[in-house]
Amino acid sequence: MPDMDLGDVTIHYEEAGEGPLAYVFCHGLDDKNNEFGSEIIDQLDLWKDRFGRAVTWDNRGLGRSSQAASYSLPLYASDLARLLDGLGVAKAVVHGASWGGVLALQFALDHLEKCAAIIIDSSSSQVNEAAAETWYQQSEADRQGSEGGRSFSPEHRDSFAASAKVVSELWKQPLTPRLHEITCPVLVVAGGQDTSTRGAGGSILMSRSLPDSRLEIYQDAGHNIYRERLDELRALVVEFCREHGIIAG
Repeated sequence: MPDMDLGDVTIHYEEAGEGPLAYVFCHGLDDKNNEFGSEIIDQLDLWKDRFGRAVTWDNRGLGRSSQAASYSLPLYASDLARLLDGLGVAKAVVHGASWGGVLALQFALDHLEKCAAIIIDSSSSQVNEAAAETWYQQSEADRQGSEGGRSFSPEHRDSFAASAKVVSELWKQPLTPRLHEITCPVLVVAGGQDTSTRGAGGSILMSRSLPDSRLEIYQDAGHNIYRERLDELRALVVEFCREHGIIAG
C-alpha cells in the first residue's frame, strides 16, 4: 500500500508498470469509505498493458490518503501534479470520473504540460442554480455528518464537504469559459441515461468548448462509463490515443 508524503498531505496511490507515460485514474465520490479506486485497482494491469504504466490515487482526506488542513480544487489538482512528479511520470492520460472529471479539468488548466490527454467521464464544467443548491446542501450534510451526508467516517467529512462545495460553485464560477485553454486532446464520454448529471447536456457543452475534443455518448448507459462499459471504453481510449500519437499503433 504505497503512500507519498507531499509535506502538507500524504497521498495513497496504487500503480502497475513503469515508464514516463501513465494512464491515471481520478475517482469520483461515493459512500464506500476506503474503497476509492478499488474497481480501477482491479483494472490497472489492463491499462498498463496499453500505456506501460497505470496509476490510481485517493484524494486528500479521502480513502487512505491523510486528512489535510485545507481543501480546494486547485489543491486537489496540485496533489496530483506533485504525485506524478514524485513517481517520475512526465506525461499522463488523466481519466476523471464524475467529481474526478472536474478535478481533471482543473489539473489540465493548471498543469497542461503534464497532460498527454484527458478523459472526462460522466462529468460537467458547470451546474445550474438548482444543482448548485443541491450540492450546497450536500456539502453541509457531509460537513456536519447529518442525515444525507455521504461519509460514515468523521475523517472523510471535510474532504467530502469541500468537494461538494466545489461542484456547487460551478454555477457562479463555471470552468466552461476557460476550457479553450485546454489544448491537449480531450475525450468526453457520457451516458444518455445518467441521472446524476441529468443526461449528456453538460458533456455536449464541454465538447463544444474544448479546442481538440471528441464526444461519445452511450445512449442507454448511466453514470460512470468506466463501470458500465469498460471494454468499450478501453477500446475507445486506446483508439483515441493512437489517433493522437500518444501510444503506438
